[in-house]
Amino acid sequence: MRVRIWALWPVAGTLACLAYVALPTENEHVLLSAGVGALAVVLAFTGIRRNRPVRRGAWLTFTLGLAACVAGDLGVAANQFALGYQPFPSWADGCYLIGYVLLTAALFALTRHRRGLDWTRFLDMAIIATGLGLVYWVLVVVPVALDAEPSLAYVVTLGYPTAAVLLFAAVVPLIVRPGPRTPSLWLLTAGSTVCLAASAFYSLAPSLTPLAARLVSGGFLFTYLCFAGAALHPTAHNPLPRPSAERFGPARLVLLTGSTLLAPTVLITEGVHRHGHVDWLAASIGSILLFLLVMARLSGFVTTVQHQSGQLETLAMTDGLTGLANRRRFSDLLTATVDGRSMHLLMLDLDGFKAVNDRLGHGIGDRLLQVIADRLASVLRHTDLVARLGGDEFAVVISDVTDEEVDAIAERVTSAVRRPVEIGEHHVAVGTSVGVASGASISDAYEVLRRADVAMYASKRAGAGRHHWYSADLDDQAGDEGRLIDDLRTALDTGQLRVAYQPIVTLPDGALVAVEALIRWHHPERGPISPAVFIPLAEQTGIIHEVGAWVLRTACAQAGAWRASSVDVAPRRVSVNVSARQLADPGFAELVASVLTETGLFPYELVVEVTETAVFGGGQAVRTVKRLHELGVRIALDDFGTGHSSLGLLQTVPVDILKVDKSFVDHITTEGRQAVIASALIQVSQGLGLEAVAEGVETADQADELYRLGYRLAQGYLFGRPVEADEVLPARGSLR
Repeated sequence: MRVRIWALWPVAGTLACLAYVALPTENEHVLLSAGVGALAVVLAFTGIRRNRPVRRGAWLTFTLGLAACVAGDLGVAANQFALGYQPFPSWADGCYLIGYVLLTAALFALTRHRRGLDWTRFLDMAIIATGLGLVYWVLVVVPVALDAEPSLAYVVTLGYPTAAVLLFAAVVPLIVRPGPRTPSLWLLTAGSTVCLAASAFYSLAPSLTPLAARLVSGGFLFTYLCFAGAALHPTAHNPLPRPSAERFGPARLVLLTGSTLLAPTVLITEGVHRHGHVDWLAASIGSILLFLLVMARLSGFVTTVQHQSGQLETLAMTDGLTGLANRRRFSDLLTATVDGRSMHLLMLDLDGFKAVNDRLGHGIGDRLLQVIADRLASVLRHTDLVARLGGDEFAVVISDVTDEEVDAIAERVTSAVRRPVEIGEHHVAVGTSVGVASGASISDAYEVLRRADVAMYASKRAGAGRHHWYSADLDDQAGDEGRLIDDLRTALDTGQLRVAYQPIVTLPDGALVAVEALIRWHHPERGPISPAVFIPLAEQTGIIHEVGAWVLRTACAQAGAWRASSVDVAPRRVSVNVSARQLADPGFAELVASVLTETGLFPYELVVEVTETAVFGGGQAVRTVKRLHELGVRIALDDFGTGHSSLGLLQTVPVDILKVDKSFVDHITTEGRQAVIASALIQVSQGLGLEAVAEGVETADQADELYRLGYRLAQGYLFGRPVEADEVLPARGSLR
């Protein structure tokens, strides 16, 4: 396994420590110590310049603290060579003490999670320092005070253990810190721990053997190189790259509990060993200070928990994408608001949103939802609640308004939604269907929600971009529609559905060349039901997939039978209408391929008719059409010319046949816009090499004028109405 370069610094520190112990003379000791320290300072400054750390000031303070300690080593070396002994105190001791203070402050700054003062770590550090300070006072200060008069040596003697206590308070939270560590943080932790151990041992041990003294000094060399490695490693740029939330884990709990119990432990120890001679003043001050610090720490922890609890509650009630209230918040408020007073509920569903998702992707769709949410919030009062219930469905709860004011609000909502949205390079436009229900005299929130939902679907059926109030007859209509869908499923299973075929002929002779397959339903109780009634319901419920597959399979099988009959006048192609929902199914092209294989029909003998609205949104619908075209199936664009982007679709959708809408044929024999458009459309189709079929031809004059303009294919009652399959072949030849 490859050895990481940063791991060489602890190894180098260990070797320096062993070399320090092995060197025979004091002169060599001080020279090695000063040399390693000076090298560490140079390396640390180099690391700061190279890594450009986020907390540059803290790293500079840290390096200055390291330099102060090295200055102390140089002072020791100077004393050794100039005087031959080490005076106490000397300016070297001052450098060491200053270095401890700088290192402690820098460690605290380097390992904080937040900008500014980290009160959590500061209080932890204060609790640890207070507990240890009490022990230090009893075990070190009091004995020294009894044995010596106050002097500079007295102050310096107390300074070393005091610095060790501060360093310990800064390092121990670092040691027990939860979460992952960067290499720079590992080196800081290792160096600080060894430095702390060496300082504590040097300060608290009354006397050191020569070997022990060398080991302690060697530990400082280890510290120097670890600190230099921490500054040199690239992770010094940010030792804590992922700040974590405050965790009151077991290690921190044990540490703070142990620090708090130091006060009673000292009291018990002094009472036992000194037979009741207890320093009550020191114990009292330490206990009171510890109590106040622990209370402050717990207060901060409780405040943090309460703040996080509030944040979690807000998140639980907020939609993550739009920032609006979510379904849970909406349900709670609706339940609290529905009490029989004047309140209204608006249910909104975006029209055309799925097409945006399919054509431009979910990223654009999400951004569109965010813009719509902002617009809804901007046109409503601050007392109204707007919520996103899921997908592209929104709800608005309004209180203390009249019906007229609700109408005005609904108009503002629909106007705000239908304004085009510019997202990057895309201009997106959607509409909305709004259902309105009043909560007057209703105490059940779910009933109000149901009524608004029923009204919204009534609005969607009536046409996009409007609002619809709930009324009792909508329930009857919804019930009728539900029963009709159930009957349609039964009709599909029991053979009530039929396929009729309308001829498509050539001009001017009226020869049969193709047929269009049209579904028919004769209900056993209601009689004939128009496709205009049950096809939209089939689209809404998804049963259109089953119905459409049945029509496709039936029409292809019939076309194969006509071809096998060897009749010269049999239609050469069969056209099948395909809905937008069928095209949105990624498996539809494979279904067509399998039906062609089952029925033995050639792909070019099948024409799939699609409307402009079905493929306008792009996305999966266009991909399905392209896949069908690759199979060899011919594509017809139905009702051509009625959409707002008919010519644009010819650039994006593979088309073989244009079916010119009946509205342009009705007035073909009179001068007017329709006649001009019909003439232009035949020129477009001829210029693009496409076939053009004129729909809805009902008179001979219309047929003659179409032929004069250049049309060679036509369809309409003049040539035949939709009939059963066994009636198609007799209606052949010229039908005029």
